[in-house]
Parts: sequence; structure tokens; C-alpha cells
Amino acid sequence: MIDHLSTYATNFSVTKEFYRSVFEPLGYAVQMEFVAEWNTDFPTQRMCAFGPSDRPIFWVIETQTPYTPRHIAFSAPTRATVEAFYDAGMEAGGMDNGKPGLRPMYHNHYFGAFLIDPDGKNIEAVCHHPES
Repeated sequence: MIDHLSTYATNFSVTKEFYRSVFEPLGYAVQMEFVAEWNTDFPTQRMCAFGPSDRPIFWVIETQTPYTPRHIAFSAPTRATVEAFYDAGMEAGGMDNGKPGLRPMYHNHYFGAFLIDPDGKNIEAVCHHPES
């Protein structure tokens, strides 16, 4: 249902690399990247969008001041992919906010993992399917 989301980064390069790392196991890559030269208040503002081929869905936008943390959940096709997301995020400098595992309070097959990204946002990968 999500068309696209934006998140904000005070350290654009570190945050972009973090998301590149965690999206790789999910099969997502940078689809678009540019500088917002039209922004008269911040004409060097960088931004990029990740997603599947030809589909920029998740935007990382440089900002000069921090924004309120957000929770964003990303779909994963398998539980192994959730684990790969978590491992890649930890290796890329993320902080643990919930190791991969079942979360039966949501439903019997809810398998998720949570990380805190470099800008303090709570991110998650989740698989809703039984273990294959």
C-alpha cells in the first residue's frame, strides 16, 4: 500500500550507506539520487530513493537539524531475509532494538527484527509467512 516514504538524515552519507546495507538483502537498491538545487534555503541538500527496479519508494533526505524518530517496517519475503536485514544493519553501525524472532502478540507468524538507524529511527523488517 505504501507508495513512498521519506526519512531525514543529519549525516546523509552515513545514513545512505546504512540503508544501502540493510536494503541489499531485501533486493532493493538506489533508484534515484540528486541534489535539491531548487531549495533556496539548502541548495546543496542531497537526497536519494531506494526501491525495487524503477520504483523509488524510500527516500533519504539530508537535513540540517534532526527530525522526530519514526518507525518504518519493510516487507521481507522470508524469515532468513529478516535475519540478513538485521545482520547487515548491525554490521553497518545500526543498534539492536529487537533481535530477529517471532512476535506472536501481533499474530502467530509475525517474524520481525528491529534496528535503530544512524539518525535514531526505529526500523524493522517483517515476514508474515510461516517458516518454509
